[in-house]
Amino acid sequence: MIKLTRLNGKEFYFNSEIIETLDVTPDTVITTVQSKKFIVKESIEDIVDRIIEFRGRVFRAQKDNERN
Repeated sequence: MIKLTRLNGKEFYFNSEIIETLDVTPDTVITTVQSKKFIVKESIEDIVDRIIEFRGRVFRAQKDNERN
């Protein structure tokens, strides 16, 4: 899950596994695999960075669990 911000300033957590597309119109629009749309303040680059960071944490946690 990644933390994002709605246009009204409210933060929420989003399951990045269900993103189908990211568009700029000029706001950033996330479209899910179920065709739901979310408009957020973050740029596409920021969202991608957050996804990479989150998946890296998940991967490291899995590796740590495999060692134990």
